[in-house]
Amino acid sequence: MKTTESETEYHYGVIARAIALIDENPAAASNLDHLAAKIGLSPAHLQRVFSRYAGISPKRYAQFLTLGHAKSLLTTRHSTLETAVLTGLSGTGRLYDLFLRWEAMAPGDYAKGGAGLTLRYGWFDSAFGPALIVASDRGICGLGFAAEIGEAACLADMARRWPKADLQHDQAAIAPWANAALSAKGEASLHLIGAPFQIKVWEALMNVPAGHVTTYSEIAGAIGAPKAVRAVGTAVGRNPISLLIPCHRALRKSGEMGGYHWGLPVKRAMLAWETAAFEAQG
Repeated sequence: MKTTESETEYHYGVIARAIALIDENPAAASNLDHLAAKIGLSPAHLQRVFSRYAGISPKRYAQFLTLGHAKSLLTTRHSTLETAVLTGLSGTGRLYDLFLRWEAMAPGDYAKGGAGLTLRYGWFDSAFGPALIVASDRGICGLGFAAEIGEAACLADMARRWPKADLQHDQAAIAPWANAALSAKGEASLHLIGAPFQIKVWEALMNVPAGHVTTYSEIAGAIGAPKAVRAVGTAVGRNPISLLIPCHRALRKSGEMGGYHWGLPVKRAMLAWETAAFEAQG
């Protein structure tokens, strides 16, 4: 399916070009005229795009897109998961009104590779490019982004996760959950389909407040497996419900971003967007 360019996709395209330019020449971020010329927009247009997308100036947002931003977040907003849960920070620190309900598939059912499941999917516009959403009758079980890897690869990736499921294109059936999830307003149900260890990791990720980050070792400690840092990293990477289960908030202990299944530029844009929204809340 070919996705037409929407306003949100256009905004993400501008952000992606800004990331590439900042990587090429970090000093460009401090000069609006230079950044605008390189992107191919007027300074005023660039100002409007960034302000509409992130609510802050291009210069400030560009600072959040730098590779060093992750280290800064780890220093200033490292979320200790145990504290977040005890204080309710994971709930009160949310940047939006979306209410998530979730349930996990039984381990025996997961081992069947999705046999007997009907999964419906559709493509939707998002602030981070075209989003593929997959859902069972119980809720969203997959959310991926195609901006960096392409739609065909994104769909194939999701299909491989549940090879025996009946995968059907049905945009209308899942639109209410999808629209709630991507607009961050309303209620969305999640259906976690994974191995027991993976689900523990994903549940821990959902306790990391928006605008904050955590580390793989912190997650390992929170689920009672402090020595399983490498396995935690693998489980984070296999998270099928991006954004809603916020694997983009997990960093290496060094403050490096590590990889991101849907492309590192998408992860950087997510962290920058959430930082901007967090700061705008004041």
